[in-house]
Amino acid sequence: MTGAGGRRRIAAFGLRTRLVLAFLLVAVVSSGTTAALTYREARNAVLVTAQDTAVASFREQVQQLGLSLPVEGGPSLRDVLRDIARRGKPHPWVVFAEYGSLRASSGTSPTSGVITPELRRAAHRQPNGSFERVVKDGVPYLTIAMPAVFKAGANGVLSSGLVLFAVMRMDDEQANVEALVTAARDGALPGLAIALVPALFSARSVLRPVRELRKAAGNMGSGRLDTRIQVRGSDELADLARTFNESAAELEHSVHELRQAEARARRFASDVSHELRTPLAGMLAVTEVLDEDADGLDPDTARAVRLISSETGKLAVLVEDLMEISRFDARAAELNTDEVDAAETIRKTLENRHWTDGRVRTELPDGIRARLDPRRFDIVVANLVGNALRHGAAPVTVRLRTEARADGAHVLVTEVEDTGPGIRDDVLPHIFDRFYKADAARTRSVGSGLGLAITQENVRLHGGTVRAANAAGGGALFTVEMPLYPRETAP
Repeated sequence: MTGAGGRRRIAAFGLRTRLVLAFLLVAVVSSGTTAALTYREARNAVLVTAQDTAVASFREQVQQLGLSLPVEGGPSLRDVLRDIARRGKPHPWVVFAEYGSLRASSGTSPTSGVITPELRRAAHRQPNGSFERVVKDGVPYLTIAMPAVFKAGANGVLSSGLVLFAVMRMDDEQANVEALVTAARDGALPGLAIALVPALFSARSVLRPVRELRKAAGNMGSGRLDTRIQVRGSDELADLARTFNESAAELEHSVHELRQAEARARRFASDVSHELRTPLAGMLAVTEVLDEDADGLDPDTARAVRLISSETGKLAVLVEDLMEISRFDARAAELNTDEVDAAETIRKTLENRHWTDGRVRTELPDGIRARLDPRRFDIVVANLVGNALRHGAAPVTVRLRTEARADGAHVLVTEVEDTGPGIRDDVLPHIFDRFYKADAARTRSVGSGLGLAITQENVRLHGGTVRAANAAGGGALFTVEMPLYPRETAP
């Protein structure tokens, strides 16, 4: 069963929330993709510009060298390397020289841990030099290898065997790249906040017709079948509103016809019942006289007189039941409640029907007071006991008790149990239907088929319930539960 927590979860993840989240997800993916591509291009531009400038500058410095071969170590080479390092662009370099086994640098150490073997091998293969970006201990470096060459003839060059390496820290470039990341991140958050505004606006424009549809459906469920939705635009939501209006119109027309047919049927039953009451009253008076004189008639005539009398009585009962049902259908039935002794009311019902001959047993504790309509409660008990005697088997037991509910209310419980064959499972769901009979499983019915339906209507009028079941030991069990005191009259 869905409770308040379930409704809160539904509201938290409703259509509005899903639309906004989908809109924001699209915005996040779009801005993230754009930022990533922009970052990649800007980063490459920064690094390529820096490395191209550095490589060109270092190549120019190397080409201007005037070292004599074979290269000698000592202060002269170190001074040249320092001069190249001092003129490094865009940042000062640390310059290393390798010539055979000779190692020298413009710094304090003649060798560098940043220069890789791959770069050394590439330096000997490419006379125009090569470069490599290396990250060591979290610090980015640009390493350039440039062999010193001299011209040999008109078109050729020969390697001198001297290779110069420049090592440049790229802290500024790294800082620029990190600044790009920060800018992209700081720019994305306001972008998402700004994207929330059109997301809410779009969700509102989509949900407006949905809310109208929900409200219209609720109005129709409350009985206002003339409810219609205003159609705006020509999109799918407009088609939905148009379809709803067409369906509502068809439903209103169908319900109107059904109500008219139902009203005509109720009026017909009521009119027929009224028209039959007067001639039936005369017929009953005549049959009573004939019954008194039947013993003096010949057997065939007496048998016919008693049959007419019996069938006239059944017809009178049917007319009264139809009159009662028509009052329920017309919502004209009313309760005339009074505080009564429930056990004493049941005893009077049994006495008035002459059911005190042992066929009916009672378990009626004294002192149970309830506010009931005595006439309608009499009908409820009489119909249930009469039904048990006709369709079940004696003895029939009538029990009375009170029960307390979880909400603090007290109910009057009346049970009627017979010792017959019980009720078939396929009959139970229809036991209170009008004109429904299950004679195939029981003795021949002499009722109108309206008794249990009238019983149910009388119990509902009291605010109670009635249900049918099979008792554990066999036989049918009818249980009536009605409030001891209606809420508006509770002491």
